[in-house]
Amino acid sequence: MANTIVLPCDGCGQAASTEHFARRLKRLEWTTRYRPVHISTLLLGDVLPGAEKDSVYSPNGEFSGEAAFVLQAAGISATGKTAETVHAEFQRGGFFLTHVLECPMEGESGAEFVSLLQRQLPAVLTRIRRSLKPKRLVLISGALENLQRKIVEAELGCVILLDREKPFSLDAGDGGVAARLQVALAAPVGY
Repeated sequence: MANTIVLPCDGCGQAASTEHFARRLKRLEWTTRYRPVHISTLLLGDVLPGAEKDSVYSPNGEFSGEAAFVLQAAGISATGKTAETVHAEFQRGGFFLTHVLECPMEGESGAEFVSLLQRQLPAVLTRIRRSLKPKRLVLISGALENLQRKIVEAELGCVILLDREKPFSLDAGDGGVAARLQVALAAPVGY
């Protein structure tokens, strides 16, 4: 009988099986392939969507949910293009998307979700400050509103774009938010 060892995932803090880690490594491969050398705009969401087609970096070529809203806001149309072409345009635009919880939720309750976000945030802020070093940061999830003050006070060395003093809630499924974000992203990136 084989022993199963469950460890916390470094990307989301959830108790993780070997399958969880394998899926995480696959997603990291997709993401790092299209990470810009110099990140102009870092888009920060709360939790990675569970469906592959909702992930901007998915190689399957279907972009819906969060992926569709992020691409719309970045001014990138996926119509008639391969996934690789869309990813390359996103990369050339200096965009990079990440999440506080870099893995989909695996059945945790609302309270556990909030706790995971709070626990993972310091590591994410350190990664932004030391490794990603964007010129601007955009909060794209309404769930980050409760963490917004900590993010703003973290002295990340970049401009933080907000929607009427709150995160751009792309997860609310409101096309108007994506349109407002597109206008904000069209402004020149400050140094």
